[in-house]
Amino acid sequence: MRVIITGGTGLIGRALVPLLLQEGYQIVVLSRHPSQARLPADVQVVPWDARTASGWGHWVEGATAIVNLAGESIAGTGLIPARWTKARKQRILESRVHATRAVVEAIDQAREKPQVLVQGSAIGYYGGRVDDTILDENAPPGQDFLAQVVRQWEAASEPVEAWGVRRVLARTGLVLSTQGGSLPPTMLPFRFFLGGPLGSGQQWWSWIHLQDEVRALHFLLTHPQASGPFNLTAPHPVTNREFALTLGQVMGRPAFLPTPGWLLRLTLGELADLLLKGQRVLPKRLLDLGFQFAFPTLEMALEELLRK
Repeated sequence: MRVIITGGTGLIGRALVPLLLQEGYQIVVLSRHPSQARLPADVQVVPWDARTASGWGHWVEGATAIVNLAGESIAGTGLIPARWTKARKQRILESRVHATRAVVEAIDQAREKPQVLVQGSAIGYYGGRVDDTILDENAPPGQDFLAQVVRQWEAASEPVEAWGVRRVLARTGLVLSTQGGSLPPTMLPFRFFLGGPLGSGQQWWSWIHLQDEVRALHFLLTHPQASGPFNLTAPHPVTNREFALTLGQVMGRPAFLPTPGWLLRLTLGELADLLLKGQRVLPKRLLDLGFQFAFPTLEMALEELLRK
């Protein structure tokens, strides 16, 4: 049983690899920088250009699944998020669409197609909001930059359905981990007793523990009845104010010092919308299929991450 993972050296991919190895899969990770992969020795790391099937497409022949997680980080790789310049926005879009088209090209060329493509996606599909509307997988798409990126990202994988490949769209929320992602920079001001809500604090943050994220990806990979969009978020989203209060409680720090929205916009530009807007997302289809979250509440998730 072979699983090919693009984006396998990112936060989610690095956590998914050992879970799949434990389940007995042969893992092939595609990487633009194989020498920097830092993956278990029994993982096959294959170079690719993230744009074509050249040099790696043969690995798709007879593979069980492809998990496509490739794409440039939305917020950058440092503790301080990187502003969205015009060039950077173009890279965010193209890194996702081109990588997905390369996966589709490889599947098209394979005589024995994989059974399933688990296509990376994001709850940004629904657009940034400041209201309390509950969003499940039937909610319409938004119109902002990230919503347009996600729509094109998802659409790029659509051709595989015509070849009989089951396609899962994994619309992931805010992934919580101390190893990367948004949690470490969110924790930073709390360490210096400067934590608090961002802007009004009323925006919804739909989050998921990294362990539940990779467990959900494995669940969708192995359930033949799973196809189409799935929200990968915990069943209890919280407002940013609730997030700050819970994080402060777990860290033993106050959470009363708000960061003004105008200051975030001045510092981060358009990227500030990631923090000042959100989505109240529920994982309806995942729950309907019987998936059980190990960390359904934010307090449980943060306790496990910060006090283990």
